[in-house]
Amino acid sequence: MAERDNRRGNRRDRDETPEFADRLVAINRVSKTVKGGKRFGFAALVVVGDQKGRVGFGKGKAKEVPEAIRKATEQAKRQMIRVPLKEGRTLHHDMSGRHGAGKVVMRTAPEGTGIIAGGPMRAVFEMLGIKDVVSKSIGSQNPYNMIRATLDGLTKEASPRSVAARRGKKVADILRKDEAPAAAETAQAEA
Repeated sequence: MAERDNRRGNRRDRDETPEFADRLVAINRVSKTVKGGKRFGFAALVVVGDQKGRVGFGKGKAKEVPEAIRKATEQAKRQMIRVPLKEGRTLHHDMSGRHGAGKVVMRTAPEGTGIIAGGPMRAVFEMLGIKDVVSKSIGSQNPYNMIRATLDGLTKEASPRSVAARRGKKVADILRKDEAPAAAETAQAEA
């Protein structure tokens, strides 16, 4: 019996990964009208990430704020996605995401730009580990929709390695084609 508990304890230690950072994005007080009056509860929206390319969000409801945050954090850890990062600091290419009326545009940025993003989007980028990005939220300012739209855009992110594997080519072939138009433009400008 002791061995069995020990194994469970080891598994639990392995599942509880402390390298995840979390950020509370929004907390709402919600009410339910019942026969005797109103019952108040709290809804929490949390973004969790390892700051190395994995991020997820979760929402939780409870009578107390700490319990709502705990539920949201657990859900976020279960729903994490992996996003390939360029040089571990920015996106590989520009993209847009959408969820409901929330639309977001995300652009890759040179080193030293920082995170140019508002509210909920900033939380996603910080938990993801992005250091340089320019983004804009268009439409809905609802934090739930903004985070979902941001994650929708991030799931479209494709690294040169994945594109090369999909096309059956080498990574150098993919990158060379991207650099060729820029080289042609500079040659025309010099002439």
